Formats: sequence, structure tokens, C-alpha cells
Amino acid sequence: MWRSLVNIYHLGIKELWSLRSDVVMCVLIVLSFTVFIIVPTKNAVMDMRNASVAVVDEDNTPLSRALFYALQRPYFKPPVLIAGDQAIQRMDDSTYTFVVWIPRRFEADINARRQPAIQVLVDATAMTQAGNGAAYISQIFGETLKQYFPQAQFPQPVSMDMRVAFNPNLHGGWFFGITNMISIVSMLAIVLTGAALIRERERGTVEHLLVMPLRPVEIALGKVWANSTVILVAMFLCIQFVIKIILGIPLQGSLALFLFGAALYLFSISAIGIFLGTVARSMPQLGLLFLPIVMSIAVLSGGLTPLDAMPKPIHYFMLLIPSSHFTNFSMAVLFRGADFWMVWKQIASMSAIGVCFLTGALLRFRGVIGKQ
Repeated sequence: MWRSLVNIYHLGIKELWSLRSDVVMCVLIVLSFTVFIIVPTKNAVMDMRNASVAVVDEDNTPLSRALFYALQRPYFKPPVLIAGDQAIQRMDDSTYTFVVWIPRRFEADINARRQPAIQVLVDATAMTQAGNGAAYISQIFGETLKQYFPQAQFPQPVSMDMRVAFNPNLHGGWFFGITNMISIVSMLAIVLTGAALIRERERGTVEHLLVMPLRPVEIALGKVWANSTVILVAMFLCIQFVIKIILGIPLQGSLALFLFGAALYLFSISAIGIFLGTVARSMPQLGLLFLPIVMSIAVLSGGLTPLDAMPKPIHYFMLLIPSSHFTNFSMAVLFRGADFWMVWKQIASMSAIGVCFLTGALLRFRGVIGKQ
């Protein structure tokens, strides 16, 4: 047992020296935890910002003009007044995402106790803005009408006191930055481990290892702990400098607990890299096998789409993948300040799935090595 641990340690050190000489992989790690997180988080706006809107004002009254000027930044660009026959054309050529149509006699119908309707045309191809834009317009117009007709307001039977926890200003960038980092961790864990096996085969050093008193399990575990350590160190530096300082994302929980869970996740997700490294015969083949897997993990792990919103078969299948549990674990620890006893189920799930994944990958690796 002790001899195996010593062998695994020295094989890991060898892997670290090998990774150090691989300039491409080193550059990929640096870019992944800096540029690939900063640029999308700062520029991929998930909130309602600067939506283009036009208004067809057929009423031309003080009320319609008040509604026109109520559409202001930062949610909307300054509204543009257009004619009614231009509305459909401007929607078709994507000039405006929203076209608000105020009918004739709008203010007169309100004064006459009628219920006139304002038509809002929405370009649903702009998914991020279209989803929330109509609700924003309805809320803005509702507040404007309350100010314009205070006598028409009625007391509500129930008042709602809404308080937003953990992200009071609803900054989408906070959540997006962490989910992006989780996706990058998954990507690097698979790529580095799989590339390490391919690199051994391409350089012909697998035969050197086979003639030494080493077991295939020791060879694989040496690669896993070395690459996982590199990713953990890079993740720690990313949180301290990129997440906290550059992006300004406040984190509430224990960083030590998060890194502990990340270490468990890395050992389980690295098993996929070992498996792909035994299937692929070259780096291009590894890339072709890697892309669909990492894309599925990134999209279906619960970071971009909630697991509860997925079809039941996909929902239950993703519970068998460690990435979904790591995503829930990360959000609970980093944003909600959860302690160990609040996330022990996610830790246990990652550990159990990791043992199964790693055992299967090591059996596959031993079988492939035994044939050489």
C-alpha cells in the first residue's frame, strides 16, 4: 500500500513536469481562468438592457406622450416615433425589438371608463430581451397610468413585501461568472487528463512505464491527482483575483469547503478524461469526443437551465452526472454561505458517483494497457 502511494506521488510529479513543458496547455489554463471568464461575464448581458423600442402614437395626447417618455434607460434605448405602416417592416428588418401601438381615442376611452388596449409587438428572436421586455413595458405603463389617474387607484386587499436574498440587485453577471468557471473546470479536467494519456502514447513513453514495476491504476491516479491539483490552484487564484477583484462578485461561504468539494468533483470528472484517453488514438480524436460531452455537461448541469425545468428522463439522468451536484454545491456555498451540514448530500453524491466513474475508467484503462 505504501509503495503504491509513493509510486502515485512520483508519477504525479512526473506529470507536473510534463505539463510544465507543454506550452499550449499552460496557455490554455491561464486563458481559461482569466479571459474566458472575464469577457463573457462582463459582456454577455442576461438582464434587460438598452432594448430598441418604437412607438406608434395614433392618439397624440398628453397621456400618450407621457407613456412615450416613460420608456427610458437603462432598460430601453430612447424610443422612436414611427408611422403605423412602418411597424411591421421595422420588425422584419430587426430595427426594433418592441413596437408599442397606442390607438386613437386612448385617453378619451379611459376618461369614459372604457378599457382600451395598447398593442405591443415583440420580436421573439431576441430571446433575452423579449422574455422580460413585455413585462417591463406593462409595469412601466401601469406606474405611469397610476400617476396620471390617481383617482382610479383602489387599495389592494393584500400587500406584497418582496425581499430578494443573496443577490439583492439581481445581477445576472454574478451567477454567470460562477457557472462559467464551473464549466471551465469540467472542460480542463477532461482535457488535461485525456491529453496526458494521448501524450504518453504519442511520445512512446507508455512502453517505458509498462516495463517498470507499476500498475495501470497507479499510472492513471498519478495523472488524476497532478492535473486536479493544477486546476485547484488555478481555481483558487481565479476566485481571489478574477471573481472577487476584477468582476467584483461577493462570495459569502467558506472557500476551504468549496475547494474540498471541487477536489471531489475533479476526481470524478477526470474519470471521463481517462475513459476518452483510452478510446481516442490522437489529439484530434480526443477533441471530437470531448466537444459533445462538455457541451452537454455545461448546458444540462443546472447552471444555465434549472434541473426541475428539464424533462423527467433528462432530469434523472443528470442526477447521475457529478456536474449537476457540483453546480448546486457551488451556488449553496459561494452565494448562500452554506456550511458542511447543508451540502453533505451533494458531497456524498459526488463522492459516490466519483467512485463509480473512477472505478469504471480505471478498469477500462487497465484493460487497454494490458493489451499493449
